[in-house]
Amino acid sequence: MARRRQVVALALAGALALGCEGGAGAAGEPEPTRGRTKAPTTAPAGYPASMAALGDSITAGVGSCLAYLACAKNSWAAGDGAGVESHYQRILAENPKIKRRVDNFAEPGAASDALAGQAVRAVDAKAQYVTVLIGANDACAGRVEDMTPVATFRTRVDRGLATLRKGLPRARVLVASIPDLYRLWQVGREDASAVRLWESLGICPSMLADPTSTASADNRRRRAVRDRIDAYDEQLRKACAKYGSRCRWDQGRVHDLRFSIEQVSPLDYFHPSLAGQKELAARTYPGSFTW
Repeated sequence: MARRRQVVALALAGALALGCEGGAGAAGEPEPTRGRTKAPTTAPAGYPASMAALGDSITAGVGSCLAYLACAKNSWAAGDGAGVESHYQRILAENPKIKRRVDNFAEPGAASDALAGQAVRAVDAKAQYVTVLIGANDACAGRVEDMTPVATFRTRVDRGLATLRKGLPRARVLVASIPDLYRLWQVGREDASAVRLWESLGICPSMLADPTSTASADNRRRRAVRDRIDAYDEQLRKACAKYGSRCRWDQGRVHDLRFSIEQVSPLDYFHPSLAGQKELAARTYPGSFTW
């Protein structure tokens, strides 16, 4: 996920994925949870009074409701549904001024080339806090050769972050690592339901095609995708460091998540379930906003 845009999901960190939609149909557009007239300029104890979430189908909440659609209410970043304990909900508990001042601009199927456009929308919304989780769809190609080159990925990420830095110089930005899709393959390859859906829906073929095969060529293919995601994560880390003190890297917490098959949506065994979204929120929430 010619050059495809598979609904990245994430299958939860290793598949939570990122949302490679691997041809599974890009579930619909997430609905921005917008309710703002103007963004407040102050927030108690440094907590932001507005926020925006950027990324792909993982952040859009695809597969976390009862239907295989975007489900913004269950987003780890911007969700307001019961049980997710998103970044937005955690901030709301500390700063009521953020109520209804949250936008989810994440798009199912989005790859790194979509980040700059989403950043423009965050600037227009005057977000004081921005989350970024992008990259799974760059790796989830139809073939290994079709994955986004590392240098191209970095250029696109820099462009998106530069848009935020120029348009929102005082905003805080959280950059999350990409889920470990190799881990997703490891935990799902012996699950008959996961194998059936990966094959029938064409989920992230660069990693998940022929999931039960032990052939050397298939093992090399999977390792190539794993290594490419590691390279993307290193570029995300460096891009955030280049941004300056108002960018926070998640220290690889999403990628390092040892998720279970129960934390992946049974609708595609790729995107995070509600439990997976909740775990992502807990793993990435910065706790304080003094940076």
